[in-house]
Amino acid sequence: MTVYDVARRLPPIAGLRELCRSLAMVDAILSPDWERRYYSFNAAWAEREEIASMRNGSGDEYSIVFSVAGVYVRGFSHESPMSPYGHDCEPWPGVIDDVPDVFKPFVDEPAFTDEDGVPVVTACLWREATDDQWHHGRIDFPSDHADPDGATGLFQLLVDRSPEAFQRFAEDYYEAPVDLEAVRHVYALRPLDQELVSSLNEEVTLADLAQDISEIGYPQAR
Repeated sequence: MTVYDVARRLPPIAGLRELCRSLAMVDAILSPDWERRYYSFNAAWAEREEIASMRNGSGDEYSIVFSVAGVYVRGFSHESPMSPYGHDCEPWPGVIDDVPDVFKPFVDEPAFTDEDGVPVVTACLWREATDDQWHHGRIDFPSDHADPDGATGLFQLLVDRSPEAFQRFAEDYYEAPVDLEAVRHVYALRPLDQELVSSLNEEVTLADLAQDISEIGYPQAR
């Protein structure tokens, strides 16, 4: 899978935002330690901007910026043959060359570049608010690699949006059973209660999650 395949399989902007909030919330319950979390979401990252992120602890990561202009997606796979660090510290041709001007500030965003200002990216997609599809650059991928830009590992749970896919991932990552019905509850963005939280992690209380719920912008019971 490459960004070409991801672009065909990603949901529209609203659906992607809901999915990213769900991933962040269920991961917050499973992992109270923020440093160990795979997925996160900050609904107040910057003025009128939200960010979803993934980091696997081994050097792979993505950032998804939701703004008034639309959505900018940046992914980085550290073992990808398209890494700038194996290409004279330059992004692979085509990956970010066609990014629209409205998203160019994100290309150079310090959070997405290294100390020398090199964009840390192997995969990039975008969709303006008025677009009817996702876009990517025109890329000549390395032919001798099954996952050239790292898209398979980076975006798997964004293209397979089933609660079952998250359950499989989480049970492997956390090496513990994960309640599928609880995951379905969070994927539906239904407000949390203590019973639901305990079914995922007996050591976490609803009160413990107050800051995460606020940061993620997860719905709360009225």
